[in-house]
Amino acid sequence: MSNQESTPRQRQIAEFVANLERLDAAGRARLKRNAGRRLNEARDVQRVFFQALPYALAGRAFEEEIYFLVATLYPLADSRNDSTNLGQTMRRVRQTRESESIDRRFQSLLDSNSEQLPFRLRQIVRLAAASEQTIDWAQLLQDLLAWEHPERYIQLRWARNYFVGE
Repeated sequence: MSNQESTPRQRQIAEFVANLERLDAAGRARLKRNAGRRLNEARDVQRVFFQALPYALAGRAFEEEIYFLVATLYPLADSRNDSTNLGQTMRRVRQTRESESIDRRFQSLLDSNSEQLPFRLRQIVRLAAASEQTIDWAQLLQDLLAWEHPERYIQLRWARNYFVGE
């Protein structure tokens, strides 16, 4: 998709992921040490995070929290730009490991509310990384921004992609 066709949100997400890609090893290490924490619980990482965050998003608490979650998970797994959602990624993990515990962990993630999400998502990202699966961080961020939608369409899409393979 060209920049002219993308939405402001998509441009902000792309800018954020590009900023994460440019981080040095120290910045990534700071983010990684805070994986699974909330922004108000984080230590020694605010400068790194807010310099990566697009200016237009500063002060939007809910969005900052989701961006922070993705930023702290980013150093845990390699990146990919192919519009693959986490359901598709985890289906590939499941095909390489054939374990019922993966099904249970993924179902727990799908059932997570915003309070449980950081911990459970961190486990899933680590599992993907251990299976040498990459993550489309822009797609993950876009999906997480819609996580609390009342129709739960993100969770349904991920479940469909994971369990059925669509």
